[in-house]
Amino acid sequence: MDLRQPKATKTETTFRQSCAVRCDVRASAEAVRAILTDAASYPKWNSTVVSLEGDIREGERLKLRVTLDPKRTFSPRVTKLDDREMIWSDGFAPMFRGVRTFTLTPKANGVVEFAMEEVFSGIMLPLIRKSLPDFGPAFEAFARDLKRAAEER
Repeated sequence: MDLRQPKATKTETTFRQSCAVRCDVRASAEAVRAILTDAASYPKWNSTVVSLEGDIREGERLKLRVTLDPKRTFSPRVTKLDDREMIWSDGFAPMFRGVRTFTLTPKANGVVEFAMEEVFSGIMLPLIRKSLPDFGPAFEAFARDLKRAAEER
């Protein structure tokens, strides 16, 4: 079992940038999924989220405000939601697109691996890359907060 603190990894090419984090959580995939799909509760357990409005259901658009940019409201669409994976997408390919994927992988002894990756891509990325914040610390905090919330249930 991975007891280390979550550590974000980053990759970058000219037209693609990603940030990912993963950690083991001592909880069932169902328990973690229940936390991840309860929009109204995000600010209660997640130190990176100011507010999250909407229903986390496939096809729905959300209104998200985060601590990295609290004055801006992001409007991702839930483009996939099943027992093991959730995907939020925003933007317009091929110009600029962000896709955040949440994955739950059950392991042995009541442990689930949580993974989250955000991929930014598009022909505008080279022009705006320097204006994007460092997502690493926020991703690490998101994973720590989720781990704590799920394990305290």
